[in-house]
Amino acid sequence: MALMFPRLARNFIKNGYFPTDESTLERTLSALAPSSGTMCILDPCAGEGVAIAEAAHALGREQVKVYAVEYDTERATHARNLVDHCLQGDLMDTLISRQSFGLLWLNPPYGDLNRGADGNIGYPGKGRPRLEKLFYQRTLPLLQYDGVLVLIIPIYVLDAEFVGWLTRHFADLRLYRAVDTQFKQVVIFGRRVRQRELAGSDTKAVRQQLLQAGQDDIDVDVLPDDGSCPTYTVPSSQANPEHFYRITLEPEQFAAEVHRLQGMWPAIETYLGAAQRIPRPPARALSHWHLALALAAGAISGVVTAKTGKVLVVKGDTHKEKSLTTEYRERDDGSVAETRILTDRFVPIIRAWDMTPDSPTRGQVLTIR
Repeated sequence: MALMFPRLARNFIKNGYFPTDESTLERTLSALAPSSGTMCILDPCAGEGVAIAEAAHALGREQVKVYAVEYDTERATHARNLVDHCLQGDLMDTLISRQSFGLLWLNPPYGDLNRGADGNIGYPGKGRPRLEKLFYQRTLPLLQYDGVLVLIIPIYVLDAEFVGWLTRHFADLRLYRAVDTQFKQVVIFGRRVRQRELAGSDTKAVRQQLLQAGQDDIDVDVLPDDGSCPTYTVPSSQANPEHFYRITLEPEQFAAEVHRLQGMWPAIETYLGAAQRIPRPPARALSHWHLALALAAGAISGVVTAKTGKVLVVKGDTHKEKSLTTEYRERDDGSVAETRILTDRFVPIIRAWDMTPDSPTRGQVLTIR
């Protein structure tokens, strides 16, 4: 079978990017078989999307929904032309529904984890902290039970910790050497099962084989090109993933929202809960006492024009002051007891900006206490 996009993947290392060589990709795809229903497949480290797009065509493009995540912006742009859904960003900054995919194509970044500024490496395991292990732990819950794993990693990453994870989570594990040996890659196939289903299986023998391969104690067979590799059927998915998005906004998405909302200024009153409302008229005419009270409370403000032509910009407010009173009382023994009483007193203040033309106090702020 000839690959549909043989030249799109650039076979060079760039920012930890190790694309799968064409021969390995072609032979790996020959081990996958489709089911009768709609399948959802995922590549969380998609690169330019070639590998997962080829997997979709091998399974039958019309019945496959392809999902991808890619950190690099340029490669994600290429991948969006080949897959149905592609997120550009850090996989650790995504929210993806668990057990939603029938095929997990995992060719993670290679390398040791670096410590952060706080000295923490954010690694959940106890063995050697590697990127391959971190991505495996992050993506394993996304694969549905009976789903197929295609894991492409350097062979020396297979230590006791990683092998233990694989043998606890997968049945029908098979290990093959990649055709291109430049990066010492191996391809591991597996079918996710519950741990109780592994009882009585040849887990110990598989574990021993993987450990010996990781220590370079045995020779690993290269991926066969004659169709002799056992077939793994990708199960159908019950529904499309409910969640598949970044937690933080993409820069382009954020810029589009700012442009659409014009910085949110056109609706600033709505966001601050200060939308203008037409006040309802009172049931009856307010008395002078009601007017003074409403004015002092700040309920009435703005431009007020009197019948005499006087124009004032009025703003009322009320603040609380404490008044001190002292009482003296003579005790039975002749001593004097002093009692100090603090009483809250609400003081209304009305300020008026005189804007009456030709007024001697024009422009002055008048205060009524």
